[in-house]
Amino acid sequence: MPQTPVRAHPFRLATLLTATGISCLALMPLLLFYTRAGSDIAATLTGLLFVLHSAIKKDWDWTRQNWVRLAALFCGLCLVSSLLSGVRQSWEQALCLPRLFLFIAALQSWLLPTPRTATMLERIYLIMTVWLVSQSWMQFATGHNLMGYPRWADGTLTGPFEKPRAAFPFVMMFFPGVMPSILRALRDSRLPRRLLGFAVLLGCVATMIIIGQRVCTLLLLGGLTLTALLVRRFRLPFCLIALATAVILAALPVLSPQAYAKLVLKFLNQMGHFAQSDYGLLFRSATAMVLAHPWLGLGMDGFRHACHQSMHSPAVPFLGLPSLSNDIGGGCNIHPHNYYLQVATSAGIPGLMVFCLLIVTWLRTGFRALDVSQHPRQAMLLVICCAVLWPVTSTSSVFSFPTTGWLCLSLGWLLASSPTRKPDTAADMS
Repeated sequence: MPQTPVRAHPFRLATLLTATGISCLALMPLLLFYTRAGSDIAATLTGLLFVLHSAIKKDWDWTRQNWVRLAALFCGLCLVSSLLSGVRQSWEQALCLPRLFLFIAALQSWLLPTPRTATMLERIYLIMTVWLVSQSWMQFATGHNLMGYPRWADGTLTGPFEKPRAAFPFVMMFFPGVMPSILRALRDSRLPRRLLGFAVLLGCVATMIIIGQRVCTLLLLGGLTLTALLVRRFRLPFCLIALATAVILAALPVLSPQAYAKLVLKFLNQMGHFAQSDYGLLFRSATAMVLAHPWLGLGMDGFRHACHQSMHSPAVPFLGLPSLSNDIGGGCNIHPHNYYLQVATSAGIPGLMVFCLLIVTWLRTGFRALDVSQHPRQAMLLVICCAVLWPVTSTSSVFSFPTTGWLCLSLGWLLASSPTRKPDTAADMS
């Protein structure tokens, strides 16, 4: 009997840690909206609380997962590369890199296996999406959002933000937060409910188009295309949405000339002259860096630190590739605008290979648990992860918030919704 209070104390502490972790998770979308430092702190705190919770419970099963081992190897490669680069900021960032994977593990094994918590996060996503959409249309109609911020100089809608960064949060929240409800509505036997689901889908696609950000529009359309491949009953609505998208784009010169100029004309010009575009120069410089430092890379943030240094590589002669030099003028930026090139410049080709294996492990877990009819939310998490991790695209930095926060949220949620060993405790109650 005297031992009962001693045993109860760790249990109460574990409960308190879980409540704190859920609170951080509930605040995460809002923090990702408005404060980069706040979201980073919340993710780091969640990971640290998870480690403490594991120690109290003496439950370290999550460390035996293949993806955790790959993540540890990747962090080790980044640290070695950064230490050898001799740049202090590089190895400091490498030391902080494990926090991202701890956050994913905390979501998978601690917070989101609980159906109530997963449903709470879906509803938060839905509310935040409604807020973003309403502010985008308000800015489109009146010229200003509720905070008084106008649309950006190039015509891009900023939604509820001061700067043009509404599109990426929108697409990251749309698939897990809105699409499950749309799929349920389209599957309903009642015609009014199916029409409502289609109307919501059309409104979201139209919102993304009028926001006017090219890459995220492609991400949304690519995700819907993958959804149509996975869900048979979504194929007819998808064809209608594709037709409606073409109509909206055709009418865009009248509805929003600035959005048309950026979304259509600038996109076609960049694709037609990609090698001479800003993105083409960035990709060329990053490729030259990787070929010049293939085994160790240049350390964390190596692209930023080394892009002003002249590099030349004869490439791979037996492949018949021409020699390549980086462009120290137009080919410099804070990152190469591609996840895979950024990883390769940071940790070399070995780091890139481990990173790709890590992604394959995550997505394979999601595909193995795929059951669209019973768990639409899990399917939509898989769709958005596939779309965002598609290699042929232009991206923000993979290591910095808020981009990595949205990505880690989606990956941790996907893994929690795709159980392999404990299906009864981690079931997705979509």
